[in-house]
Amino acid sequence: MADSIPSENPDFKRRGVLFVLSSPSGAGKSTIARKLLAAEPDLAMSVSATTRPMRPGEVEGKDYHFVDLTEFRRMVADHEFLEWAHVFGERYGTPRAPVEAMLRSGRDVLFDIDWQGAQQLHQIAGGDVVRVFILPPSMDELERRLRGRATDSDAVIERRMARAAGEIAHWDGYDYVLCNVDAEDCFRRVQTILHAERMKRSRQTGLIGFIRKLSRHHQDD
Repeated sequence: MADSIPSENPDFKRRGVLFVLSSPSGAGKSTIARKLLAAEPDLAMSVSATTRPMRPGEVEGKDYHFVDLTEFRRMVADHEFLEWAHVFGERYGTPRAPVEAMLRSGRDVLFDIDWQGAQQLHQIAGGDVVRVFILPPSMDELERRLRGRATDSDAVIERRMARAAGEIAHWDGYDYVLCNVDAEDCFRRVQTILHAERMKRSRQTGLIGFIRKLSRHHQDD
């Protein structure tokens, strides 16, 4: 007797996506990340550890895990990071254990990291990593957005602008490159990329079994 075949498209099990968003400061990746997390219940944020001081309004464990330099160095030595980097004189890293726990639970993981972190993550996780780089419409617009935030001094803004050029130079290390002219439109395009990557054949771990089931059904007929 032939195996019963579902009347609807099967919901194949799949491997999780490690979804990376990178951009220069002020190009909009944090806004897009927040919108993506609000719209996608199966997506969880990777919370980085950092040695920089906590800023007003930030929450330990939600925005960052705030650690001192000694603890950060211990975590590096004990291989507790998937990736880490120096940024503006401070250290930032992605703790390994929470990411692995989220993947085991069937969730995708969102990373707000720079090109160095994206490169390291890709070296470790390869095809499970999807890298998206977000460009500003122009350098003048980037500076206007940074000044509009009114959170940084002129000296810090100058440093961010100088760093932005170097970050943009690494655009070709990403799978997708978008220009954030309109935040809502850019968000929709990022969301489309996530949905398409989830459906890639290589991520559908239940596909081979389903194909075999179809083949047996055909032979029985």
